[in-house]
Amino acid sequence: MEQKRSVLWADDEIDLFRPHILYLEERGFTVTPVRSGDEALEKIGAGRFDAVLLDEMMPGRDGLSTLEEIKDRYPTVPVVMITKSEEEDLIASAIRKQITDYLVKPVNPIQVLSALRKILDREKIREGGIAQEYLEEFTRIRATIGGRPTWEDWVDITLRFARWDIEFEKHRDVGLLQTHEDMRREANAEFAKFIETNYEGWVNGGEGPVLSPDLFSAHVLPHLKEGKKVYVVVVDCMRLDQWLAIESLLLPFYNVETNYYCSILPTATPYSRNALFAGLYPADIAKHHPDYWGENSTDERSKNRYERQLLDEYLARKKLELYPAPRYVKIYNTEEAGNLKRQLASFYSVPLVSLVFNFVDILAHGRSDSEILRELAPDESAFRSLMRSWFQHSALFDILRAIAQLDAVVVITTDHGAVVAKKATIVYGNRETSTNLRYKHGDNLGCDPKHALHLKDPKRFRLPADSLTKHYIFAKENYYFVYPTKFHDYERQYKGTFQHGGISLEEMVLPCVTLRPKRVR
Repeated sequence: MEQKRSVLWADDEIDLFRPHILYLEERGFTVTPVRSGDEALEKIGAGRFDAVLLDEMMPGRDGLSTLEEIKDRYPTVPVVMITKSEEEDLIASAIRKQITDYLVKPVNPIQVLSALRKILDREKIREGGIAQEYLEEFTRIRATIGGRPTWEDWVDITLRFARWDIEFEKHRDVGLLQTHEDMRREANAEFAKFIETNYEGWVNGGEGPVLSPDLFSAHVLPHLKEGKKVYVVVVDCMRLDQWLAIESLLLPFYNVETNYYCSILPTATPYSRNALFAGLYPADIAKHHPDYWGENSTDERSKNRYERQLLDEYLARKKLELYPAPRYVKIYNTEEAGNLKRQLASFYSVPLVSLVFNFVDILAHGRSDSEILRELAPDESAFRSLMRSWFQHSALFDILRAIAQLDAVVVITTDHGAVVAKKATIVYGNRETSTNLRYKHGDNLGCDPKHALHLKDPKRFRLPADSLTKHYIFAKENYYFVYPTKFHDYERQYKGTFQHGGISLEEMVLPCVTLRPKRVR
């Protein structure tokens, strides 16, 4: 049976409320009546109460001083003030002393019951509503997936998942988290089929979403042509749910317009971000700018060393001459971020400034190797919280608040997302095969086709084909590649880590957000 809730009711005329007390007791409450503030403090010190009903006017210690003492000793106990007066000063004083609610005499039993239930059953009522709402959402999502979903449908599904991720953080005991994860897994399995069917057509000129090479043309160039100053901020490896976690921090300063685009494959920085700044697919970068292409480099940083040059080439192709010349800054650590913050004023006359922040990507990779980071961010919810905390105290947030005072447009986006690796799948390749866990390229690769997309002709996806036997493979859903040698050792090592490069909603469906300052000086 459900345990009865215990209520302390303090009123110098408590005998008048005997019918109210009986009404509450018939509905599952245990009520302890007292006639003074001092008696209330004595009782609350001797026992546990779920709530306190407190008369505002009592002889001796009045309601406000009793309230203050209760909150000093037991700050989490909810207190409902019952008063004869609706004076604003009195109510304001009670609110400052942290009353949970207040009622104005005369009160009837139903009013008292409603106030107590609103306080004590709030979470239960809310969680019941959340459960019903999610099950309705679950039905809608499954119906959409079972039909013939379009790209726009997949964006909507990803957005719904992201919003529910954040909603469930407030209600971690609702018992729906497993259902939510099962639904996400089912959606990603169908999304992989959707990509296998449609992606080749998109990259070869067919109708489809904005892809990485199209992003500047779709969301940056129009502002430049209007004569606007534009700041492009690329937060490496930022997922849609992570953007939603920080969006509210910018709402006091900017009007926010959110669009969505699709990362190219592989969903990894050397491909997706080079394509973003070059306005070209990787095969075209390798062909037309071989000096700027570093797919086989062992130095991760060198694979994106020439983004500024690729952007210059892009602007030249578009016959867009900007003066002063565009600026490009890549930030890896807090020292570089601090330097950028100090130099920001020198950028105010520059028509196009591109800023790349690598914090989220570094954090995701570092979490794989650091027990401390795994403790700080054991799951996706904690990772979102950690990212929000970083952003709130970052030089990037300071910079965005400074730009909000200018007549400028900010475009915030990312090059790819990441997925939590949960299921290992065997891959076969030689020593020259790339080391990534969600995608690989090399000669004559082998994989389970249920777990990965095997691309034997890179030209189909406009990827470099250095040899006739070069293949690419892209992990689906939340699989990650492990060689047969020491399979279980590496399976344990990488399970639960954030990885990218493959095919999933989290990696491919990305935000591109336009910020327009609310107050321009």
